[in-house]
Amino acid sequence: MEVQTMKITNVDYAATGAFSKTITDYLCCSPQLQPFYNRFPTLEAFGEQLKEKNFSQEQRQTLYQALQEQYTSISEVHPNVQQNIDLLRQPNTYTVTTGHQLNIFTGPLYFVYKIITAINTCRQLQQQYPEYRFVPVYWMATEDHDFAEINYFNLFGKKYTWESDQTGAVGRFSTESMAQLLEELPEAYPVFEEAYRHSKNLADATRAITHELFGEYGLVSIDGDHSELKKALTPVVEKELTEQLSHQLVTETSQQLEEAGYKPQVYSREINLFYLTDNLRERIVQEGDKYKVLNTDLSYTLEELLQEAQQHPERFSPNVILRPLYEELILPNLAYIGGGAEVAYWFQLKKLFETYNVAFPLLMLRNSALYISRSNASRMHKLGLQPLDLFQDFQELKKQLSSQLHEEEISLEAQREAVAAAFAEVEKLAESIDPTLVKAVGAEAQKAANSLHMLEKKLSKARDSKHEQTFKQLENLKEKLFPGGTLQERKDNLLTYQTNNPDFIPALVEAFDPLEFKFTILEEA
Repeated sequence: MEVQTMKITNVDYAATGAFSKTITDYLCCSPQLQPFYNRFPTLEAFGEQLKEKNFSQEQRQTLYQALQEQYTSISEVHPNVQQNIDLLRQPNTYTVTTGHQLNIFTGPLYFVYKIITAINTCRQLQQQYPEYRFVPVYWMATEDHDFAEINYFNLFGKKYTWESDQTGAVGRFSTESMAQLLEELPEAYPVFEEAYRHSKNLADATRAITHELFGEYGLVSIDGDHSELKKALTPVVEKELTEQLSHQLVTETSQQLEEAGYKPQVYSREINLFYLTDNLRERIVQEGDKYKVLNTDLSYTLEELLQEAQQHPERFSPNVILRPLYEELILPNLAYIGGGAEVAYWFQLKKLFETYNVAFPLLMLRNSALYISRSNASRMHKLGLQPLDLFQDFQELKKQLSSQLHEEEISLEAQREAVAAAFAEVEKLAESIDPTLVKAVGAEAQKAANSLHMLEKKLSKARDSKHEQTFKQLENLKEKLFPGGTLQERKDNLLTYQTNNPDFIPALVEAFDPLEFKFTILEEA
């Protein structure tokens, strides 16, 4: 496929000012963070990870059968996807995984960026280690119950919302009530319409969408809400109920992280499990000698709950603390790809992995990007700006633009100082002649200072109005590229870009280097 020509600029994440100290320190391999992860992701480190990751043939067969079952929801599985599912039975096949909630219409752009990072990582690994096979995996957060976080998306500046009164794990939600939202869209989007109108639930619909968008790249989507897969979690569930093991380990690591100068991203609970059935996902809490499911009448003794874990492992759902461990138990995984906050919370989990003797995966920051369309690139260049300039806040950019327009920043600070000095002399004189006049002098000094401040504002306003059109263009450009003052990828949706550029995804695949760890600026040529 011929991909539209792009000008690619890669810059340090720190230079954007949009990422946390935790992440920029990690990318610099800061010694303070090194105790909280296993290896920093390099091509060489993957070689070490391959030696460390143990995954039995029995585990591979369970995974294969679960995926075969899950992909029956796809009428015609892409040959590249089926090949990768088949490869997972082979002892020389490993995965690179990313995960995300089931945001409707893929939600913010970073959903797509995560998946492409996984795809490109596998491509690089295949070149480096030809004797192995590498499969990109999207872990669908089907058990998540925060519907309000996934039930909307932004398209061309307008918010579209799916209204539903369903409860429990969102992956089990019927998509029938999506019909009204589909009717509200400005045009037809066949990939999404087909998925939402003809799938049994949101999990199947999301699998259909990712298959359609990324099937040619061999992406495999997995749903952890599966009884056979959950059996791998049963020993963890038992320790969680009897020893509250994860809480002890994660709390200890979180304290050490804070002592190293980093804020923990997530907080552990005494029991990091939910009870999961249709229409229900609620926390399990211990009260005395009873284990209760919050907001229900369900109550168990320890023996009853342990028996439930043996007979119905699918009824136990890990929270954010245990889900990463569950992922690594059921996948032959080498690396996890996440956003900044995700990578940061994995730092809290290393001791948990060590205790369960599970290889701690390489932690990779997903690719991030600023996509500048041809029209926006033209506006940017007319304003005499470079892409990195746009990461400054609007007022700083205005100052820069004013300077380019040969306009000095208007400041009457020197005049204020001169007037203040003059009044100080007058105040001394008043003190020597009649001290009762000192207050009057002070009041006049304040009036003069206020007058100069008002004049400064008026002069600035007059100067601005001279270039009002230019500043308006700057404001519009800034809002287009940083909607709501945030990174494009955190707000805009895939369709905002793919509608105008059908090659949007291939362009990203071509541009992203997952192991360079640089912010990517893509400019349509």
